[in-house]
Amino acid sequence: MEQRDMLTEHEQVIIDLIINTISNIKDWPIHSKVNAINQLKKHLHNISPFYAEPVDCVTWVRSDLVDSNDYNPNNVAPPEMKLLELSITQDGYTQPIVTWKNENINEVVDGFHRNRVGKECDNVRSRIHGYLPIVTINSDRLDKGDRISSTIRHNRARGKHGVDSMSEIVVELKRRNWSDKKISKNLGMDQDEILRLYQISGLAEMFKDNEFSEAWEVQLIRDNDDLITSKENKGHHEKL
Repeated sequence: MEQRDMLTEHEQVIIDLIINTISNIKDWPIHSKVNAINQLKKHLHNISPFYAEPVDCVTWVRSDLVDSNDYNPNNVAPPEMKLLELSITQDGYTQPIVTWKNENINEVVDGFHRNRVGKECDNVRSRIHGYLPIVTINSDRLDKGDRISSTIRHNRARGKHGVDSMSEIVVELKRRNWSDKKISKNLGMDQDEILRLYQISGLAEMFKDNEFSEAWEVQLIRDNDDLITSKENKGHHEKL
């Protein structure tokens, strides 16, 4: 049975009224039309049984209001980037860019390269009128660590992440007082993987199951300086 047949006569009158009203905006300027459609989507989203799901409300925003984050560890090789561009060119945008609302800017959580294609590929940018499709993650993800972990989960689910950048991110989360257990749970890592990332960063066991503090950071710098001084002195004595 079609959805229309499931509506009461009164409900169908309301739906028809909304459809007729919407049809009147087809000749509006592009920015007015997009704003109106976005508002309609948001109102429908507010009463949707799927309100908790970001994908329930895909909106279009000007590309200059979408900005990349400074921590994404997902590196796409040039051939894969070309394939993504071809995919969006041929198939259109089949996935929105996942963002977090940061004042007037939509910060990318997932979709860094979809964001790039929409801005850098001339024919795609022209086709979508300089806009980008986005969804916004739940508003309670205020801490940067939460957004970082969300990006990592999206990347790892696709098997895409750079090891060196992942190491830097683990250290960043430690600076935010994330325990190994919390990192493991939110990034989908086991303890051995976390330890290996510590080792890549040069911090090794020092942070294992301990909380990070700025005092430790200062001590690490001092220890490193002492090590350099010691090596220089050793080289000096060897020359003598």
